[in-house]
Amino acid sequence: MSELVQPSCSALTVALLAGPDATASTLYGMYDLFGSVGRDWEFLMSGRMGEPLLAPMIVSRDGRGFRAANGAWIEPHARLADCPAPAVACIPDLFVAPDAPLEGYAEEMAWLRACHGQGAMLAAACTGALLLAEAGLLDGQDATTHWAYCEALAQRHPRVRVHARRTLVVSGEGQRLIMAGGGTSWIDLALFLVARLVSADEAMRLARINLIDWHHDGQLPYAALNSTRQVDDACIARCQIWAAQHYDTHSPVAGMVKLSGLTERSFKRRFKAATGMTPMEYLHTLRLEEAKQILESSAEPIEAVAEQVGYAEPSFFRRLFTRRVGLTPSQYRRRFRSMRLRLQ
Repeated sequence: MSELVQPSCSALTVALLAGPDATASTLYGMYDLFGSVGRDWEFLMSGRMGEPLLAPMIVSRDGRGFRAANGAWIEPHARLADCPAPAVACIPDLFVAPDAPLEGYAEEMAWLRACHGQGAMLAAACTGALLLAEAGLLDGQDATTHWAYCEALAQRHPRVRVHARRTLVVSGEGQRLIMAGGGTSWIDLALFLVARLVSADEAMRLARINLIDWHHDGQLPYAALNSTRQVDDACIARCQIWAAQHYDTHSPVAGMVKLSGLTERSFKRRFKAATGMTPMEYLHTLRLEEAKQILESSAEPIEAVAEQVGYAEPSFFRRLFTRRVGLTPSQYRRRFRSMRLRLQ
């Protein structure tokens, strides 16, 4: 096998921040994609390694190897203090709970602020956006993160404008804050950065080499709609269990009110306080999540699916599904039923 060509001194430095909660897959996936730019297309076309146009570098606070959140070993190239001024500083995803405080990241946040102050772009994949927000860099800005973390980000940082639907958000002065949503949307982020740092042609070559397809429809179709965590209020928790079993019945809100023993007004106020949703919003969520499962696993007509989950009017079901999921029921079925069939 040919020896890899090392980046020249003219290659732009892309710093990849390896924090304590980093996962190796995104970190090294980004490292591989950035290292491929300018090098691998030439190799495929001529058999000779091209000159790398980007110089990815994994950096951490102390430069020492450590065990990642998913158990893989990460070996940084340098300490934060020794990292050359990067063209872009990237934060891969962080394996933390949505509402967990980011403690122990003071050095990383100071470094990110310094990089930004020196003119570098800052890019965050998935939950990496939480660190940008914690550093105060997203105040007054548009942002996105993994769909399961958007609500927590908005609550913890109310000055940040969170866009749960979008897989890629570019914001800030000079458009130097770039964030990708959940899962493999870090690949969209890498392609965008390559196009901006080098050229659109190089980004297209990278996509062709790796068979990459852009996440055109955003991340909402992949999201689990139901926020059905059990609550501390025992009365409302009992109603949640009942709703999960009777969401398809006529007047399920009235059924929950009756079960609670409260007045309708008191029940609705208490339910909203406990779950963050009105009873009807909660039931729509349960119904649409069940509809997604039916669309994935059966070929039943859309009208039958609507009726099965409790909607007498298929047109209302279609409008609600499209608004909440980001795809029509038919579009959702085409995408996810074929995927499920292939997996089976």
